[in-house]
Amino acid sequence: MNLKKLIVLLLSAVMVFAFTACGGSGDSGDEAAEENNVLLMATTTSTEDTGLLDYLQPIFKEDTGIDLRWTAVGTGEALKLGEEGQVDVVFVHAKASEEEFVANGWGVERFPVMYNDFVVVGPAEPLEKTNDVAAFFGAINDQQLLFASRGDDSGTDKKEKKIWEGLGIDPMGNPNYVETGQGMGATLTMANEKGAYCLTDRGTWLKQSMDSENNYTLDIVCEGGNELLNQYGVIAVNPEKYPQVNNEAANTFIAWITSDEIQELIGQYGVDTYGQALFTPNAGTDN
Repeated sequence: MNLKKLIVLLLSAVMVFAFTACGGSGDSGDEAAEENNVLLMATTTSTEDTGLLDYLQPIFKEDTGIDLRWTAVGTGEALKLGEEGQVDVVFVHAKASEEEFVANGWGVERFPVMYNDFVVVGPAEPLEKTNDVAAFFGAINDQQLLFASRGDDSGTDKKEKKIWEGLGIDPMGNPNYVETGQGMGATLTMANEKGAYCLTDRGTWLKQSMDSENNYTLDIVCEGGNELLNQYGVIAVNPEKYPQVNNEAANTFIAWITSDEIQELIGQYGVDTYGQALFTPNAGTDN
């Protein structure tokens, strides 16, 4: 072996030793520890639009040391992220789809967390305010009134489509039926601009309508029907399918958000600002 090659080998050995001595393997341990302290969640836009997650995130960090990071999309897309193993936990609002998610092995177990309800907002005329959901949607179709739909496979979109289906109505037959393909906030803005009717969860409506910058002229025109219940559930992504998910952090979050203390906080959220809670906690039920 010539002298030049020997020098190169010696320098390489010195660099490896120096890296190890300076904590190269320790850095990897630090990165692993940091990853264990991060929880990735896919959730629906309403938990973000209402400000609930911004409210809960620092409390969760203080209580557990875990940093909650979320992606807010429609429920269908949130569950898809879970199916692909891109998140550790899903927090959504479409019970049938959630149960299917678990039955297919993508999620471990579904836990109810809270509920509010859906309402229809829109102009005061030509339809009068009512709690008869079937009659209200039937009138929208019969009179071919403007209706803004999310059309994004979200929990809200699933609920709306289920109402039409139950009435035997194809809403696409109404030339004034528009699918925005956007979240709840953007869809409400479009409905307000066009003077259209729109199905929304009550929590998002309260927060968005009280924001002076939105300048909404719409009002709640249909509410109170049993079919308008809006239940939220949380599910850990199955670690047997995706070993890389942070199942420990997911289980910690589930136990935390369904605990008596945090359920009480959820039940108080919004009361001071809106005069009513945006969500009703109901962990431990069969909803």
